[in-house]
Amino acid sequence: MLLISRLASCYTFLLLAVLAGCQGPAPATEARRVFRYNQPESLSSLDPAFARNQANTWASTQLYNGLVELDDSLKPGPSVARRYEISADGRHYTFTLRPDVRFHDADVFPGGKGRRVTAQDFVYSFKRLLDGATASPGGWIFRGKVIENAQGEPADTAFVAVNDSTLRIHLKEPFIPFLGMLTMPYAYVVPHEAVQRYGKDFREHPVGTGPFLFKEWDEGNAIIYHRNPNYWKHDAQGKQLPYLDAVQISFIQDRKTEFLTFQQGKLDFISGIRSGSRDLILYPDGTVREDFKGKFRLQKVPYLNTEYIGMQHDPANLRGDNAETGRALRDKRVRQALNYALNKPEFLAYFINNIGLPGNSGFVPASLPSFSAKLVPGYTYQPDKARQLLREAGYGPNKPLRLRLSTVAESKEYCEYYQKKWAEIGVQVEIDVNQGAAHGELIDNGRAAFFTRSWLGDYPDAENYLALFYSPNFAPAGPNKTHFKNATYDRLYELAKLEQNLEKRYDLYRQMDRIVVEECPVIAVYYDVVVRLTQNNVQGLTPNPMNQLVLERVRKD
Repeated sequence: MLLISRLASCYTFLLLAVLAGCQGPAPATEARRVFRYNQPESLSSLDPAFARNQANTWASTQLYNGLVELDDSLKPGPSVARRYEISADGRHYTFTLRPDVRFHDADVFPGGKGRRVTAQDFVYSFKRLLDGATASPGGWIFRGKVIENAQGEPADTAFVAVNDSTLRIHLKEPFIPFLGMLTMPYAYVVPHEAVQRYGKDFREHPVGTGPFLFKEWDEGNAIIYHRNPNYWKHDAQGKQLPYLDAVQISFIQDRKTEFLTFQQGKLDFISGIRSGSRDLILYPDGTVREDFKGKFRLQKVPYLNTEYIGMQHDPANLRGDNAETGRALRDKRVRQALNYALNKPEFLAYFINNIGLPGNSGFVPASLPSFSAKLVPGYTYQPDKARQLLREAGYGPNKPLRLRLSTVAESKEYCEYYQKKWAEIGVQVEIDVNQGAAHGELIDNGRAAFFTRSWLGDYPDAENYLALFYSPNFAPAGPNKTHFKNATYDRLYELAKLEQNLEKRYDLYRQMDRIVVEECPVIAVYYDVVVRLTQNNVQGLTPNPMNQLVLERVRKD
């Protein structure tokens, strides 16, 4: 802990020294304009083509921009594209670019001066995302959506630079969430000069268009960004963004040490409160304990994340105890009984201090506008109904139901609670704990019959959640981990993809979610909540359901 504190102090000193060297003597207030956050999970790349997790996404967001971005209500709006048009048939997107967006100054450009961003840069960036040599996990945002050639691959004419300021994207059929997908870091623009110069090392030599410039990455210790003096955005009063002079990212893995560092004022915010600190900071009802009131701000908003328990519908790859479990779970009455047996509000209060909402509706989380607990009623705690369903399915004292639940070490305590509640209705559950990677592989390859999982939305549209039950999306190639298949559901999903009327599309989403509730391929345990602790002198850092970290309008008083 002392070493970590010394490292943090060392990097802050280094950062201020560099700032002073660039701008003259640093005033005493300089430290107040350095935003410091911690990244406990692994950060592997500053290349947006590899922004597959929160660590990479947060770091990339400060360096790059895309055609469009999400506003505070999670609606796509202009960014590098100052305006856009969508054809009446929903298949052709035309973007008009701003003339004042430039890449960061870097030695990959003549004279080290960043050049203007053109439509051809987006064509290059999108094709790079799809290039097998890049090996990006983000190509799915275009595959199957843009027009294709005879081999079923994205066509050369899918992305067209009409001129320097005009970009066109052509889809093979309408896909309503497409604009929202373009807000993802995968779709950020990068310069070909930097990628060609650095190759795979572009991950640690990023050149973007965003509010901050990359300065240093000491892997495992710290990343430092400086303010981009040529950033193209201004606030409502005409003042150039960003307000901050620098960003410092640390890598403290231990959550208790992270919280202590935050208490010492050496971090400006932390996201999430892990089990080791929850009871220390929060009362069981989720409010801040008296000892901490006024010392920082606690912010909570619904999160685009559903924590769930999945049930495999395809027996092909199930073996041993998993095969036995799979046979039992093919009876809908058994799946429904397991859902009715869980007291989700009790679980939330006991384990996570009510940092979440009980999954008493469908799979779509409460943070999305199409969510409706009234129109999609789900499962509440009804143990007597659970026992009745099990009796109807042929289970009881003379024929107990035995199941095997696959999970990871971090969720073992939760699973022991589920185990206890299921035992109360006569179901015996063995818990199988695996390492994270092995657990994911078991699920993706259909070898786990009964498993814990979560789905964090890639973009703010219910389609992203409902895609988990569309039969052409079977894992491992797609997100349908349970191999759920329902002809009515598939038809509704295909209609919803094409429906441009918002309310009609929401109605289709709810019809699909009601099928998920009825057929119960998953148990929605809870809809997650974004929790942030922020120092009192930080202004302009607001949480949203995507849990984005956007620092361009953040101030430190």
